[in-house]
Amino acid sequence: MTISHVGTGSDKYTLGPTAFFKVSNVVTSKNIPNHGASTAHIPELNLNGFGTRLGHRVGRLLGSLFPHDAEFQGRQVVTFHNQRDYVFVRHHRYVFEEKKESMIKKAQKPGEPEKPLTIKDRVKARLQELGPRFTLKLRWIQSGTFDTQFGEYEWIHKRKEMDTTRRRFHL
Repeated sequence: MTISHVGTGSDKYTLGPTAFFKVSNVVTSKNIPNHGASTAHIPELNLNGFGTRLGHRVGRLLGSLFPHDAEFQGRQVVTFHNQRDYVFVRHHRYVFEEKKESMIKKAQKPGEPEKPLTIKDRVKARLQELGPRFTLKLRWIQSGTFDTQFGEYEWIHKRKEMDTTRRRFHL
């Protein structure tokens, strides 16, 4: 998958970066058990684990795929989770369920004095996956738009040189 950020100006320095990802472990929405239906609302973004300088660059690139004015009434979240240089992408809807007071009182042990109910006791949140889900592995980043002949590569994943230890990660 190639993502190229195109700026608004005609200047070549406002264009880019371009990133190339290997896509794997794709599961479509139909193949996710108990999946929900996505709506047209703009989702919130959750970017986890992009701590390095390269990680910040990739996180901002992935975050720019969505508008920055999330519609919270849709209660949708897209998560980009970086772990061991793999970016896991998930799309969820969060749902708030309110417990009835009779159910809470049944859960209390007999003989125990009644305690005042807090919001934590009354409201429970859960996630419903909307899909699709997939995994991304960054292969290279180019400054500017995609150009195989004269493009300037900012970062290239070289397996023989970079994957010598399992403790060093780049994103």
